Amino acid sequence: MALKPRFVDIHVVQPVPYANLNRDDTNSVKTMLYGDALRTRISSQSWKRAIREHFQKALGDSALRTRRIGERVAEVLRDRGWDEALAGRAGAHVAAGSSIKWEVAKGKDKQPITNKVLTNALIYLPEDAVEELADIAEAHKDALTTDFTGKGKTKPESALKGKIDKILLKRNGIINLFGRMLAEVDQAGVDGAVQVAHAFTTHTTEVELDYFAAVDDVTETKGDETGSGHMGTAEFSTGTLYRFATVDLQELTKNLSEDNDIAVDAARELATQFLLSFIESLPQAKKNSTAPHSLPHLVHVAVRSDRPLSFAAAFEEPVRSAQHGGFVARSVEGIDAYAKAANTLLGPSRVLHAAHASLNFDKLEHLGERHASFEALVTATVDVALAEAPQ
Repeated sequence: MALKPRFVDIHVVQPVPYANLNRDDTNSVKTMLYGDALRTRISSQSWKRAIREHFQKALGDSALRTRRIGERVAEVLRDRGWDEALAGRAGAHVAAGSSIKWEVAKGKDKQPITNKVLTNALIYLPEDAVEELADIAEAHKDALTTDFTGKGKTKPESALKGKIDKILLKRNGIINLFGRMLAEVDQAGVDGAVQVAHAFTTHTTEVELDYFAAVDDVTETKGDETGSGHMGTAEFSTGTLYRFATVDLQELTKNLSEDNDIAVDAARELATQFLLSFIESLPQAKKNSTAPHSLPHLVHVAVRSDRPLSFAAAFEEPVRSAQHGGFVARSVEGIDAYAKAANTLLGPSRVLHAAHASLNFDKLEHLGERHASFEALVTATVDVALAEAPQ
């Protein structure tokens, strides 16, 4: 018996001080217009990367996403004692030996670089699968000694295609959780079991331009010149963010295994760590000059049997600051009020569980039981979500 539809929604209210967590191509703060009000925005791609990095460190379950898989294979072969030149050749042949289209890399002079191959698509595979690709190179060492230029009739990598494609099908916990897009290799695609929304401020924000200068220490000591060693400007913003994500446990267990017992146990670990990583992670842009390491003031989780439900609409009308300043308290009130209204409208039976953890809010009537810690909150929620799983 398959797991019934189960969605674990997580809602976060988090104030962030002077920062630029996620820049655009001009190094500007990312923004959006919502409710006819300008908001600071952090892209889901940026925060998902932070989540993945936190997740991988916590579980020690790493995945590699790259177009330069040949170079990684070559590194492994060199570590195994291969000659540097031969390892480079073999890595290039392996990179060109799958069903994924490729191109020979070019240098700054736009000329092709021998034995350096880039796949056209990013390959996403478990980190330990690189060792298996190196094993294939070891097994076909005599056939991979020619330079790879992308030209000529000799293509020893063609004999490797099926073997390499088989390794590119491999997945681990993080790939089963986040999914994988790899259309060129049959059955390599994985539907993601998590969805992450762009974070945005619950209130209107403004972008601030910071002027800075760097002192030249020698000039300062000598005093023989005036002016700074370097000057520049950078954009920053502040605000209280609303963040949302959801975990589709039915999809996750399907990705993990056809054996329900194994899938449920693995799903418990992965979902728990994803939720904790979502809570604790933070994009790292400009961290050295802003140190914006804040903590969520509220985390609300709900287990739903019907569909995910974002509370973003609670902030379509931007929150106004409290009498003495601050947006956190009113943002939390907005979450509480919207939860009541939305769950009443949809019907309370669809919410199988609701709970929250917060710093200092004691009168939240519609967010379920309060837990003392984020870990206790997440553990209890995942246990409820998987309580009816087949055993």
